[in-house]
This record gives sequence, C-alpha cells and structure tokens, in this order.
Amino acid sequence: MSARTAVAALRRWPVLLALCLAALFMVVPFAVVALNAVKSPAEYSRNGPLSLPHGLYLDGLRDFWQRVDYGRKLANSLLISGSVAVLAAVLSVLNAYAIGIGRVRGRTWVLAFFVLANMLPQEALVYPLYYLSKQAGLYDTRLSVVIVFTVIQAAFGTYLLASVLGRFPREIVEAARIDGANAWQVLWRIVVPVSRPTIGVLLVFFFVWTWNEFLLPLVMLISNDNQTVSVALGVLQGQRLMDATMTNAAALLGVLPAVVFFLVFQRTLTRGIAAGAVK
Repeated sequence: MSARTAVAALRRWPVLLALCLAALFMVVPFAVVALNAVKSPAEYSRNGPLSLPHGLYLDGLRDFWQRVDYGRKLANSLLISGSVAVLAAVLSVLNAYAIGIGRVRGRTWVLAFFVLANMLPQEALVYPLYYLSKQAGLYDTRLSVVIVFTVIQAAFGTYLLASVLGRFPREIVEAARIDGANAWQVLWRIVVPVSRPTIGVLLVFFFVWTWNEFLLPLVMLISNDNQTVSVALGVLQGQRLMDATMTNAAALLGVLPAVVFFLVFQRTLTRGIAAGAVK
C-alpha cells in the first residue's frame, strides 16, 4: 500500500465514524419506541424505558388498533399519500416541461412564484382552504386533501424539475422533432425516461411529506371515517387516555408504514441522488 493510499484511507475514517454516529442517533429512538411498545405498563413502570422487555406484550398495539380503527386510518393515509405522490409528480413533470424546455415567457418569474407558493406557511392557508372546500362541497372528503397537497407538493416539484430540464440538451429535443415527434412524444418518450431518477426521488418525498402532514388534514377531515393516521395519533394523545405502552405503540404504528415505504424505495432514492450528483 502506497503512502498516498494510506493517507486517503485515514481520511475516510472520520467520515465513516461520523456517518455511523449519525445512523446511531437515528436508529436508537426508533428502537426504544419499538421496545417500549411491546412492554406491559407494569414492566415499563418498574424497569424504565431503556430496559429490555421480558416478553412480548401486544395488548398495547391491539388496544390502540381497535380504539382508533387503525386499519381504516391506514387505508386513508395510504390512499391520500399515494394519490398525492403520483398526481403531484405528473403535474410537476407537465409544468416543468413547459417551463424548462418549452421556455415560456417570464420563466424566472414563474419559478419565483412557485418558490413563494411553497414557502407559504400552512397556517395562512387554513381558512381560505376551509372556505373554498365548504363552497365547493368538498369539506370533510379525502378528495379535498388530495387536491390541496397535490398543488402544494407540485409547487416544489415544478421548481426542482424545471431547474433540471432547463439544462436538458436541446440537440436531443430538436433531433426528435426533426424525426417527426410531437410535443407529447418528446415528453413521454425522451424527457421522462431521462428524468426518471429525479421523478422517483420526488415520488418518495411527496409520499413521506404527505404522510406526515397534520394541520390541514386535522382541519379538513373531521369525521373518523376520513381521518389519517397522523390526525388519529394527535387526537387520541390529546384525550390523555393512553398509558406509556400504548403511546409507544401508537408512535410505532404511526411511523412504521412510512419507514417501510422508504426502505422499499431506498434504491430509487439513492439512484436519483446519484444521478443528480453526476449531472
């Protein structure tokens, strides 16, 4: 091993150590919640939150599942988050194609508008969205939340994709048009396949972001049949009817689907980030 190789290897050790520590800080809280979710209340009170469980106590998970009708809440969250992820990604692609490749007039101002829309606090949107949904007859429907978050997430997606497509090789587009491809064919057969890694990253982010939303679903969805997992968690904890074991069970069931989704699409996320770094 040469001296240069040894020095390079030594320089990588601090980075590796820092990454291991960061992973440890992220994994430990999740592990503590998972352990406390399968403890009995008596065991939790006797041994504390950091002790290992002596057995699997599943009554906390079962009681929380039944109390909030978790199956229905999970289905609502999956339906809303999945719909928003797909619709927002499609809308972002269409907008970014028009702005980045179509070169609409005032491109800079249009992008600035999308950035400004994405920076608006949700507290400022609560009453206008509540009023508009009431007038449109969509209040307390999952469709209203899907429409709202599709627009919100697409604002960020449009800004990101427009920046990427703004550097798309014009020669490829011109060659496709010379071969007789129309605008739709250029979009779906050339632009979308090349931008697939970035679109995959947006799909993952849109799903996780929508899953974690609380304020607007709390305002827009007031019936138990339409509420999401995050709203059910907040409402139930506000009632102060849960012990420590059930609280941890609720936290585990609330975050576990998003973690599973992230792990399933981890390769898509990594591929998209790597492609963006190469570009």
